Amino acid sequence: MTESHGTLTSRAAMASIAMAVFLLALKLSASAATGSVAMLGSLADTALDILASTVTLYGVRYAAMPADREHRFGHGKAEALAALFQVIVISISAIAILWRAVSRWIEGQATAHAEYGIGVSLVAMAATMVLLVYQRSVIRRTGSVAIHADHVHYQSDVLLNGAVIVALALDQYAGIGWADPLFGVGIAVALLWGAWRASSQAIDQLMDREWPEEKRQAFMAAALKHPELAGLHDLRTRTSGAQDFVQFHVWVDPNLTVAAAHDAMDAVEERLQEEFPGTEILIHLDPEGNVDREGVLPTELAEETGQ
Repeated sequence: MTESHGTLTSRAAMASIAMAVFLLALKLSASAATGSVAMLGSLADTALDILASTVTLYGVRYAAMPADREHRFGHGKAEALAALFQVIVISISAIAILWRAVSRWIEGQATAHAEYGIGVSLVAMAATMVLLVYQRSVIRRTGSVAIHADHVHYQSDVLLNGAVIVALALDQYAGIGWADPLFGVGIAVALLWGAWRASSQAIDQLMDREWPEEKRQAFMAAALKHPELAGLHDLRTRTSGAQDFVQFHVWVDPNLTVAAAHDAMDAVEERLQEEFPGTEILIHLDPEGNVDREGVLPTELAEETGQ
């Protein structure tokens, strides 16, 4: 049996939490031993990972709940909200690291035990890359925006740990004292950039953004293959969690009976759902040639119908 969207995303979120707890224990001791602001930044980021991934776990489980009386369109947007929470956590972490890096630069404190910090960072990089491979598999199968935000965060962790290694090596082995705070600033900037990237998909879902044009055109082409439809207009699309929604108006022969038109649309809807699984489709019938959408421009109709 194929695993459900909720099962896959929940497992991915739990894997993230387990990884964050493991890395927190490693980095806590390494931060105390080295006194590195870059390592401190990595530690703070990992600590916040636990909080963010826990919220993600709750978000994907809530999003997987079926539609109910109060949520007729389901709970899919909980994933987008969880993703935005991650963005906030990442941003707070980045600002705190930036502040610490600037303070360290001014104070001119030295780091210690570079070999310990470097060893911990190498282990952290290897473990994180394993998690990224698993997350990528889940994202490919589910399209989850919450797991995608988590994935972007852990991608930045690989760069973050690499920066820690370089910072410690330059500080202690090359005698470049400003390297550690400089890399701390770089880490903070990278985290803010990652937060911005992670927010885009979540905001798109919350704002009911249309599908990508390629996907819209593919759906329209599939719909217009059916001879029952004399034309298609007023196509609207959106995505909420794992669920896609489509609604559109179609022109049909005005001489059809209500029962015949209903049966024809049921058949069209069934075939479209086979081509676009996980899509809820709503079709409104219009007599052929009739347009009841106020304010529509002829050029818009031509674009939508491909005429």
